[in-house]
Amino acid sequence: MAQSPTAPLLFDRALLLRRLARAQNLGPVTFLFDRVAEDFADRLQAVTRPFSDVADIWTPGGLPLPDRFASIMRVAPEAGSETLALAPQSLDLAVSALAFQFVNDLPGVLAQIRRALRPDGLLLAAMIGGDTLTELRQCLAAAEAECEGGISPRVAPFADLRDIGGLLQRAGLALPVTDVDRVVVRYDNAFALMVDLRGMGATNLLLERRHGPTRRTTLLKMADIYAQRFSDPDGRIRATFDIIWLSGWAPHESQPKPLKPGSATASLEQAVKRGTPSPGGGGSPRSGGVG
Repeated sequence: MAQSPTAPLLFDRALLLRRLARAQNLGPVTFLFDRVAEDFADRLQAVTRPFSDVADIWTPGGLPLPDRFASIMRVAPEAGSETLALAPQSLDLAVSALAFQFVNDLPGVLAQIRRALRPDGLLLAAMIGGDTLTELRQCLAAAEAECEGGISPRVAPFADLRDIGGLLQRAGLALPVTDVDRVVVRYDNAFALMVDLRGMGATNLLLERRHGPTRRTTLLKMADIYAQRFSDPDGRIRATFDIIWLSGWAPHESQPKPLKPGSATASLEQAVKRGTPSPGGGGSPRSGGVG
């Protein structure tokens, strides 16, 4: 599937592969991935539907998946391409961990996955989003404005929870569910945070990034602002990572469906009247409170 003509090109996908390879060679920082992998195991165990053919899409290093799957396909990212070589209705389950945040055309990728799922097939993925690195973004912007008289794009824009839910529906996935796992990590200083980002392969991947090193005075100012705004009483700073979980099913006749408009057998007005206490009387038998 070709890049959607309306999807902006934000990320340098070739640079992403080089950064991930560098992180792997230098020793990857995996605390976020380890958390996601453990959560994946719990979430998959909670699904009773059997899965046979599974694809792991673009997960850096691949997810540790259970042995109960008959076939596991590892789909590696390609430089400059977001096309998935997946046959229509060939999968029971598609998973992805910490990869979708660097996709230029996420609606297009979700639509490709939807076509590859068999009826009642599941997509389960985790991606970075929300308020991730909000502290670093604010401090970099303030430091650049003060030291350089302007702001350059340095930290990727992240999708929020509501955006992702809408994209799942737009892709044609049924029963979409999203939730967020917020992880707050503490560091000695902003430079220690930046070392970890390098170890994740998650440094600046924006196509419109400034090429060339950041001025030393700007970095020092950023670290100083960070310490002033986002430090705890012990002097350590906080960094926020929001992991957005998303899931959706390929439509199937066995799935629950919303009622058609006008098909309800009781009106909301009647329900409200039944649940309203009479003057001087008690509440509904189902109500409760704290004593």
